[in-house]
Amino acid sequence: MHRTYSLRQSRAPTASQLQNPPPPPSTTKSGRLFGRGGIGHGLRKHAAGFGSTELSKKLAQLVKMEKNVMRSMELVGRERMEVAQQLSIWGEGCDDDVSDVTDKLGVLLYEMGELEDSYVDQYDQYRVTIKSIRNIESSVQPSRDRKQKITDQIAQLKYKEPNSPRIVILEQELVRAEAESLVAEAQLSNITREKIKAAFNYQFNALREHSEKLATIAGYGKHLLELIDDTPVTPGETRAAYDGYEASKAIIQDCEDALTNWVDSKAAVNAKLSSRARTLSQRRRNNIARNAEGHDLSGQDGPYKDRESGLWVPASAHQGVDDYDDEEEEDRHSVLESENLESRGRLHEASVEA
Repeated sequence: MHRTYSLRQSRAPTASQLQNPPPPPSTTKSGRLFGRGGIGHGLRKHAAGFGSTELSKKLAQLVKMEKNVMRSMELVGRERMEVAQQLSIWGEGCDDDVSDVTDKLGVLLYEMGELEDSYVDQYDQYRVTIKSIRNIESSVQPSRDRKQKITDQIAQLKYKEPNSPRIVILEQELVRAEAESLVAEAQLSNITREKIKAAFNYQFNALREHSEKLATIAGYGKHLLELIDDTPVTPGETRAAYDGYEASKAIIQDCEDALTNWVDSKAAVNAKLSSRARTLSQRRRNNIARNAEGHDLSGQDGPYKDRESGLWVPASAHQGVDDYDDEEEEDRHSVLESENLESRGRLHEASVEA
């Protein structure tokens, strides 16, 4: 009997992929020095803070933890495919009905593993977007540090040399630093809100598609189980010949069609709010819309003549402050990771962020 471990021989794009082209492969899919288990999970998590600014340290750790989650999901997908193959191998030696149904169940389980693999790629979009918030936090930290440093210098001079002419100069620098910090903080506030909504939209859209397709496979799997005759027999009694080969093939084909044609608009599960939650949510959206009109402050201050007065200086312009990437941290702090493979992952993540 011909056995196949994939629902599709040609792997044509699904309707959902045509609507939303799939993302590039996840950066976690590079090989690892100590195999599939991902021994570096704990090291990556605890090393995440190294090289991070104080402001971005917590989010840097979250990004590392999400990488561990993705590698775990990748492992689950591979293991599920191996389980599917083993189920079919075991069932081959059973009676005809059990043999055929376990073969087809193996096809469905294998497809679940491939869906898990695809879900990892989509999940990576969420993680990369969260990383962009971390990078913004890193670039805002220097403006905070500069303002704090000038404030400390002024306090020290007022204590030691109250009449020092340098106090006036430092106070002028503090005004410029505060203006710079205001711009940086506004940028951080705006980008954080924009990116957090985009990131979790990526995650929830991917989770919705993944869950709906798994539920579809589960439904067709239960239809396959109905083909097994579980009527008890007495010793010496022979069961009727199995005649469900065409039925099992048709069920698999129906499942394939359902997965291929699935789009978000056909989702079976819809989250409906209660009247109270809907009213409160609408009130919040109305408040946001009113606040979006804002106030025109364009004429409040005259234009500054120099660069330092009010412009946010990015992190790259500050001496001693270098941008960093969590994959670079991983190379420095985890001896368990392969240097060549991680460098390829860094190049790929840089192209995604660009």
